Amino acid sequence: MSDKTYNVLFLCTGNSARSILAEVQLNALGRGKFKAFSAGSYPNGIVNPFAIEFLESNGFPTEGLRSKSWNEFAVETAPVMDYVITVCDQAAGEQCPYWPGQPMSAHWGVPDPAAVEGTDDQKRRAFRDTAAIMRKRIDLFTALPTSSLDRMSLKSKLDEIGKTE
Repeated sequence: MSDKTYNVLFLCTGNSARSILAEVQLNALGRGKFKAFSAGSYPNGIVNPFAIEFLESNGFPTEGLRSKSWNEFAVETAPVMDYVITVCDQAAGEQCPYWPGQPMSAHWGVPDPAAVEGTDDQKRRAFRDTAAIMRKRIDLFTALPTSSLDRMSLKSKLDEIGKTE
């Protein structure tokens, strides 16, 4: 069993909802095996209040969360990523910056809860549903025997996880 901690960067466009939910959940559920980060190609500068509300109401830490650019992680002094996972359709098709270390990449697209229009209860339900999908995927990801899988098998498993609802 490896003692390595794997760095994971979740990317989205605005870095206000999906990538934030994924970052916080993986940090809490990764049992020290993973260190998660999140960023956006066009960060909107704020974390969605419904994301904060969901995380806090479910006992997840929210201190220090902020919407940030993926450029912060493409510089020499940034942590070297082992995995880069896109969580929305826009970021999946965009040209990503060069990531040092050739991290494994995957696309785990989920509906944007911040795009839901309606009552606050409908918006809360959208965030809860999105977080539940991410939670299931993160549970599958953290259960992978990452240190014993070859790169091709690991890539296949990551892609398979992205199709899990």
